[in-house]
Amino acid sequence: MNTKFNAHDAVRVSKWKKGLYGRKMAKTRQDIKREYKERKKPAGIFQVKNTANGKILIGSSLNLEGPLNSHKFMLKIGSHRNGALQKEWNEYGEDKFVFEILEVVKVKDDPNFNLEDELTLLEQIWLEKLQPFGEKGYNTDTRIRQA
Repeated sequence: MNTKFNAHDAVRVSKWKKGLYGRKMAKTRQDIKREYKERKKPAGIFQVKNTANGKILIGSSLNLEGPLNSHKFMLKIGSHRNGALQKEWNEYGEDKFVFEILEVVKVKDDPNFNLEDELTLLEQIWLEKLQPFGEKGYNTDTRIRQA
């Protein structure tokens, strides 16, 4: 059997691998992990708000997606570290709480720009603005940054 493989065949194989012939190559687990790690994650301020009584928990993170998902998960399984928030979640129910991003850090194209310093400034502004302590909120400390 004499099979010849020419440049035209190489182009067809290349197009097939890229999914140009109607078939998409499945992404590998490694591809998905790499894409996730390379994706830019927004830093900023978020809140968990009890719409039944207006109380809030505010927090900040260099990766907003993580803490919002974590708070929701911990509340759902009944093991949130903030006892007052967990108690009211249990009392009022999930549908009375909203998870919101209040502000995302605007990354500047400046060699002196420091994301952590910018986030610290936003933390101070939002803590002053909302005062999420006591009757107004679930925060017990001014340190609100989360991993």
